[in-house]
Amino acid sequence: MPEREIYLLSPRALSPETIAVAFAKTSRSPESFRAIAAELSDEKSAQFHEKWVVGYGHASVAEHAILHIAFENVSRLAIESIEGNRLASYTEKSTRYQKWGSNDFTIPPELREAGHPLCGEYVETIRFLFKTYADSLEPVRRLVLEQFPRRENEKEEAWDRRLRSKYVDVCRFLLPAASLANVGMTANARVLENMIRKLLSNELAEVREIGERVKEVALGETPTLVKYADSVPYLVETCKEISERETRDLIGRDGEWCRLVDYDKDGENKVLAAVLYRFGEMNYTNALAFIESLNEEKKANLAESLLGRLGKFDIPLRELEYSTYMFDIVMDQGAYAEFKRHRMMTQTPQKLTTQIGYAIPFLITEAAFEPEFKMAMESAERMYEKLHRFNPGVAQYVVPNAFNRRVLAEFNLREAFAFCQLRSAANAHFSIRRIAQRIYEELARVHPMLTKYMKLHDETWKGVEEKYFTEV
Repeated sequence: MPEREIYLLSPRALSPETIAVAFAKTSRSPESFRAIAAELSDEKSAQFHEKWVVGYGHASVAEHAILHIAFENVSRLAIESIEGNRLASYTEKSTRYQKWGSNDFTIPPELREAGHPLCGEYVETIRFLFKTYADSLEPVRRLVLEQFPRRENEKEEAWDRRLRSKYVDVCRFLLPAASLANVGMTANARVLENMIRKLLSNELAEVREIGERVKEVALGETPTLVKYADSVPYLVETCKEISERETRDLIGRDGEWCRLVDYDKDGENKVLAAVLYRFGEMNYTNALAFIESLNEEKKANLAESLLGRLGKFDIPLRELEYSTYMFDIVMDQGAYAEFKRHRMMTQTPQKLTTQIGYAIPFLITEAAFEPEFKMAMESAERMYEKLHRFNPGVAQYVVPNAFNRRVLAEFNLREAFAFCQLRSAANAHFSIRRIAQRIYEELARVHPMLTKYMKLHDETWKGVEEKYFTEV
């Protein structure tokens, strides 16, 4: 009997395209991966990909070619497009723990290269936002200093980190989408090819420039797998035609900032039936009929068997994915920056706008900085309106994190467990805690039997609002 072996095909010894071919060839070759790789060269690998991946469309082979790409000094608005790919990994510069300098912003090419008459006023507005941000740091820090004194035996560096996470957290509401940031991305070549196509098809010139550079960088490592990636007329023309429809008159403020607009009313039964199906021998129709025949006590007992042993860091069984929920949420842009990281959801964010109000953190008010904060928001609003008449996409750059944004999100119960538990944690930002707690409340209202096993921080969304916001 052959001996089991598990080993790395190291990217230090083999190119990403060669590793991809070594894995691909095992479907028809009895040789070991080492033996297959030893017979390959970069040229042979390129020929393989040209024939099978490009020629015959066996794109899954490209998933074995992994690249790590560093993006530096790109706008936080552009980062949304970079991170808009579900099957990739990202780590970005945090507005919660790092401070921004006065020049850490971009001027969009649409204004800069064309010498647009609004360019000077745009820069002036952005600089005013950054100055207000810088001016807010010390008064809010002094307030936090009083509320969170140094602990016994706490080192100066640790104390400073603890304080910074609390006052920088608040001051970040002033930072506009033009703020520059860094992000690291790990993705396979199949994802990367699709990403490049989307970037090159984007309405924003900055994002298209990033797409060109990503393609250039990727070609150095995967010369065959991404070389045909180009802009997609379908994306360009469809997005342009629909976005040009006039819909500003449809803006509504109905007071409902988090609405469960649709859900699977039979979701709990479906989850329980799927669990029986997994461990039994019946068909799904019979499993569902059996669950529907049970009384509430017996269903609750089965739910206890399914979820009662969950530990804090455990992931529930996949069968929870058979119950889905759709939410229409209004959240501040700072919260959306964290919300968008939950890529197992289907998310549809609207463009950044100043049309649906902004949040004011309570510490800004308590630090007697609210007048300056409001002046900054009003300045951004005026500039946004001017830019919107020129180009609604470009107008987004001037919108600070405090402004609200609408997001449509659909996700299953398993992802709801992950999101609500992670984002309601005591160390999560208060903006996203408010959302996690509200979503949980809505889920518990319609599906109490299964959601009661979520382990959330002991607070409510109303409590978060009252403690951390002057206005939302």
